[in-house]
Amino acid sequence: MQSIKEKINVLNWQSITKEMNEKGFACVSALLSETQCEELIQQYDNPSLYRKTVVMERYRFGLGEYKYFQYPLPDTIQTIRESVYEHLAPVANGWMKALHIDKIFPDTLAELQLLCHLHGQQKPTVLILKYGKGGHNTLHQDLYGEIFFPIQIVLFLNEPGQDFTGGEFVLMQQTPRAQSKAMVLTPRKGDMVLFTTSFRPVKGSKGYYRATMKHGVSELHSGERHTLGIIFHDALS
Repeated sequence: MQSIKEKINVLNWQSITKEMNEKGFACVSALLSETQCEELIQQYDNPSLYRKTVVMERYRFGLGEYKYFQYPLPDTIQTIRESVYEHLAPVANGWMKALHIDKIFPDTLAELQLLCHLHGQQKPTVLILKYGKGGHNTLHQDLYGEIFFPIQIVLFLNEPGQDFTGGEFVLMQQTPRAQSKAMVLTPRKGDMVLFTTSFRPVKGSKGYYRATMKHGVSELHSGERHTLGIIFHDALS
């Protein structure tokens, strides 16, 4: 049986990179097994794993709840975070070059974390989210400080149409001097979506321009939905 690191390393990263460059997101099927999804859901009520719980409606973020993991992260999550980052760093650096931004992201997650810590960002940002009927998440960006990596991932832990209805994953691209574009995804249990954290390059008639992207979750009509969000930069608080 392949380890999670082996599964990540044998993905078609050339195709994923192409999708990221063209659309700002890419989907990977069945990265997590059903057992791994269930284990993550079952651990939701284990307080020793988390540093902070946020009830979304208190802050008008939506309706639902999420919990930030504390360091050290569970082994599976740490492996995913480290392994995926190494494949995404070249993509992120290509975006900076296309937009003429004087920024180079390091090759490894450990080096990115060191950079975050030098800027006071020392809190882990990996989180697990839980929604029930009526739950939703307003469009937002996960930045957390001056240092942020321009791509993040989300892993889907429930089966749409079976465990819940509604609750689609929504991406919104805001193009300068134009109408916004919505992209609505319905990933299956175990799937991973890679997507833009804040902005990405889009090729226009005069070269590349910066398009802002936000993400959120549409309203659940029934059931329960859990996702694991993996953000690569750390937070100030």
